[in-house]
Amino acid sequence: MMRPFAATLSVACVLALAESAGTAQEVRRESHTIAIDDFEMYYETMGQGDPLLLLHGWSGTGHDYDPFVEELSRRFQVILPDLRGHGRSTNPGGRYTMARSARDVLALLDSLGLERVRAIGASMGAITLLHVATSEPARVQAMVLAGAGGRFPPRCRESMASRRPEDYPASWWQEMRGKHAFGDGQIRAIAEMLPAFAEDQTDVAFGPEDLAKIQARTLLVHGDRDWCFPVEIAAELYHGIPGAALWVVPFGGHVPITGPNAEPFLAITLAFLGESGPAPS
Repeated sequence: MMRPFAATLSVACVLALAESAGTAQEVRRESHTIAIDDFEMYYETMGQGDPLLLLHGWSGTGHDYDPFVEELSRRFQVILPDLRGHGRSTNPGGRYTMARSARDVLALLDSLGLERVRAIGASMGAITLLHVATSEPARVQAMVLAGAGGRFPPRCRESMASRRPEDYPASWWQEMRGKHAFGDGQIRAIAEMLPAFAEDQTDVAFGPEDLAKIQARTLLVHGDRDWCFPVEIAAELYHGIPGAALWVVPFGGHVPITGPNAEPFLAITLAFLGESGPAPS
């Protein structure tokens, strides 16, 4: 279910690139914090070249992309923000929407003097990119969206609405303490985002007229076992975004880019984000 684009790099090519780069100078990762409106955003940069923005999913941080960032940074200047309220980024107001997160991201790009970027987004980060690409279409040249949906189907809303902070196991809290810098209050606020997403009827509601605005070359990566967004939801994006490509990962869950899917994801992503990809048609 994928429209053709530039010849995909083979996994072997990616591995060869990584091996040959082993003798090159180590790519340096730098940390930054910037004040944006009512909060402080933490982000990291790595590499040189055309800018590539990486947006993580719910409860994650920029470090979720660690399996890919070294190789990506050999081709691009990688920008890895912690989205509002996550990681080392604050959220004094407490409330979080993906539309607001998109405005944060655009403000970050403005502060960096970047008129146009390539981008990768996972789940919440992918939906944030949909807001960026529909509100300011010229800002995104190409994007890869993993685990994205243009709307929450009823079963997904029901699942998110039922999740409360006290229901998460101790192992989850321990994992979150290793990711987020501001203690259990921040982690509780993150947990409370899912019921809020379930109640909000406007934040994730992209109709055909919205999707038609997108100018970016778009690759959708979707698991056929996604718990929130069934393949039919991905197909709506595929048909609505001009020229979109769709890779359905067999037996893949939500955001199927880790484990055995990591190497093919990196290979296809490098090829798609390259200069030779076709424009939307």
